[in-house]
Amino acid sequence: MSRLEDVFARTAATGELALVAYLTAGYPTPAETVGLVAAAVDAGADVIELGVPFSDPMGDGPALQASNTAAIAAGMTVGRALEAVAEVRRAGIAVPIALRGFCNPFLHYGVERLLDDAVAAGVDAFVVPDLPANEADEWVEAAAARGLDLVFFTGPDSRPERRAYSAARASGFLHCLAPAAVTGTREDLDPRLLGYLSDARKATDLPLAVDVEGSSPERLRALRGHADGVVVGSAIVSRIGEEQDSDARRSAVHTLVSELKTACR
Repeated sequence: MSRLEDVFARTAATGELALVAYLTAGYPTPAETVGLVAAAVDAGADVIELGVPFSDPMGDGPALQASNTAAIAAGMTVGRALEAVAEVRRAGIAVPIALRGFCNPFLHYGVERLLDDAVAAGVDAFVVPDLPANEADEWVEAAAARGLDLVFFTGPDSRPERRAYSAARASGFLHCLAPAAVTGTREDLDPRLLGYLSDARKATDLPLAVDVEGSSPERLRALRGHADGVVVGSAIVSRIGEEQDSDARRSAVHTLVSELKTACR
């Protein structure tokens, strides 16, 4: 059983949602990445989704776009993100880490080299938003050969056959985009969401993790029984951007993630 499978099995057994906390590697500075990951994990994050910054993060909302721009300006690269994961592992942090990034920088690094270096660093999975399942043969085969999970996306407007194909090729979990297509903050759950999740459930036995965003405990509680996990990124990244020093940023992440995890239970 992979670390991701173990996490979702554990949270399912206790009737809670797995909390996938997204952080942008290198934001606000590369030196703070490991400390922010540690703060999120200490507060209860079950999985870390570590974003590799890209100059054109399609589909990401303003907070994540701004964090990508700042991280690139600070010198964050694919290689440095892998080094950050290795440092997290050396610090004794054992939760699953999914490296999230777009095809362009990953392909420039080289898929085979990337996956080899990811295994060495301690990465568990890859999340590649702009990688269509029907064009991912190289990724699927190379990841499986190395014991890495490859997470695919589905959305509320995905055709049933496309959703089924993505689910069949995915491992770890299926990343379910919330209605509205781009990540950001919304006050209420879209009324289409529960029906869409029901359709996704019929397509796969994989855990469903919903990219709902926001930090409302009520919204997270409403998802229990309909999803297996939630992915929260914009709320965490926005909170980081509100603080003026590294200690305050770590404290803010810890407080927010603790509140989110409490709502997941």
